[in-house]
Parts: sequence; C-alpha cells; structure tokens
Amino acid sequence: MAAENVNNPQCGSALGEMSVIELKKEIKRLKHEKNALIMAHYYQRDEIQEVADFIGDSLALARKAAETDADIIVMCGVHFMGETAKILCPDKKVIIPDAEAGCSLADSCDPEEFAEFVAAHPDHTVVSYVNTSAAVKAHTDIVVTSGNARKVIDSLPEDEKIIFGPDRNLGEYINTVTGRRMLLWDGACHVHERFSLERILEMKKEHPGAKILVHPECKRPLQLIADKVGSTAALLDFAANDDGKEYIVVTESGILFEMRNKCPEKTFLAAPAEDAECQCNQCDYMKLNTLRKVYDCLLTETPEILVEPQLAEKALRPIERMLALS
Repeated sequence: MAAENVNNPQCGSALGEMSVIELKKEIKRLKHEKNALIMAHYYQRDEIQEVADFIGDSLALARKAAETDADIIVMCGVHFMGETAKILCPDKKVIIPDAEAGCSLADSCDPEEFAEFVAAHPDHTVVSYVNTSAAVKAHTDIVVTSGNARKVIDSLPEDEKIIFGPDRNLGEYINTVTGRRMLLWDGACHVHERFSLERILEMKKEHPGAKILVHPECKRPLQLIADKVGSTAALLDFAANDDGKEYIVVTESGILFEMRNKCPEKTFLAAPAEDAECQCNQCDYMKLNTLRKVYDCLLTETPEILVEPQLAEKALRPIERMLALS
C-alpha cells in the first residue's frame, strides 16, 4: 500500500494527519511501550496484517490469546473474537479498533431465541460455532471452529443427539462428511452466502488449471465443485503443500494476502460474488478496522471489550472444551 495520508478528523490525537509509514512506526512504538499484542484475523486489511504480531483463524486466535503474557490484546477482527479473548484472559485488557465490527453470522443467532430452541430439545448436546456472542456460548456445551468442527463432532458418541448452530452451511457439511443428522440452526454468513456458482464456473473456464478452494460456510453446490473444502487455515495449508499453481479462493478475499505471502510463486484469484458491481467477497464488518483505528485504540486503550463475569464463566466452559479437543 502506498504511503498515503490517513486522517481521522474525529480523532483527538496530537499527531493528526500521518502517512501509513508513520502510523506503522507509532503502532510499533505503542505496542512495545504498553506490552500489547496485536492479533489479526486473515480477513483483515493487508496493512493491518502487516503490523500484526500474530495472524490466524478463530481457533488460532483463541489459542494465542489463552497463552499470551501481554498486558493488552488488540483484537483486529470482529466483536465475538474480542469477547472470546476476554473470556479466556479476564485479567488482560482486550481492545478492538472499531466497536461496530460485528458479524452477520453471530447476528443471525439471537441469544434468547437460541435459548428457547435449546430448551425445546433438552436431550441434545449443544455445539455452537465460535462465530457467536458470549450469550449464545453460555447456552452451549462445546464451541467449535470450521477448522475443528468435524474432529469435535467425531469425538461424540455416534448416537448422540446434537444441536449445531448457527451456520447451516457448515452444519450441513459436517452432517455430510460424518453421516450425522444434527439439528441445525438456520443462520449464515452474508459474505459466504453471496458467492455465485455460475460466475465461479465461468472463472474456472477461463482458468481451467485452477483448483477451487471453498470455505464450508458456503452453500452446498459450491462445496461440491471444490478441490478442497476447509477453514481459512486449512485452505492456506492446502495451497502451501499442493503442487498446483493457480487457485480460485471462495472465501473472504482478505485471505489472499497471507496466501500470496506464503506462496509467492502461485496465483490466487478471489472468487466472484453474485453482484459484479460491488466487493461482495469482502466482509463489511472486518473492513471497518483500519490502520488508523489500530493506532487510535492503542493510544487510548479503547474501545475495550468487557464481558460480565457470570456470563463469562458460563461461556468459558464450552470454549475450554473446544481447546482441549483441538
């Protein structure tokens, strides 16, 4: 990214207008001064991934948060990731660049409605995707990510009745590969729902040698045309160890930054969404975080993620079960 000027007129910092280079320098200074750890999800902007101490998927971010000795965790991701870090590290300050960085998938699972759903099926084990609020996790027996969902489900008895929420596409995928008949909550991610099968097949015709990498939050028809279905970390690992040279990547396009870093000799193409006129393969929430906001939150140590202790205690148990089974 070029050294453009980045200015936030609402920011009260003395530095005012700064170039990207200056912002990165100040972020590095504040990070060391405050013993802060900057963590970023693969879907963050390129320049945020460049300044992060650690980049990973939801599972890796949770593991890193649980083991860090930093005083401050800067979670460059979305709100539920900050909540998960705070639940695992109640003695640390967890901050997020933009408090409005939510998650459409988490929003598709209202805690009160989910609690009623669980209560209506009292003989079921409740497995919830990590892309949920702390309040939903509090009604859960085990939390999973896309990277470890199959392993967790396989660890349960074959005749166990299971509720899986909130992502119906991931749940259907796990049902298909395990032979289970989990009861699925009807939720979805707005980004992964937007990918167009027709346009991806057209891209495949233009790049016949390209392999198709698909996230399991995508709809079933997209999973069926994939050379690999997997979490962001699994797709990265596949690309790094595969002998292919070109890939169509069917998940949020932020992952291409790390793919290109790890495999500079390979070509990665962002899969098209249904609307050719917009960047619908990007998460609006993830992109709310900017380099300037990373600097501002480090400077002011806000916005801070707080989770009510009683709620955190209930949500911690299913998260710890996830980490123990990973």
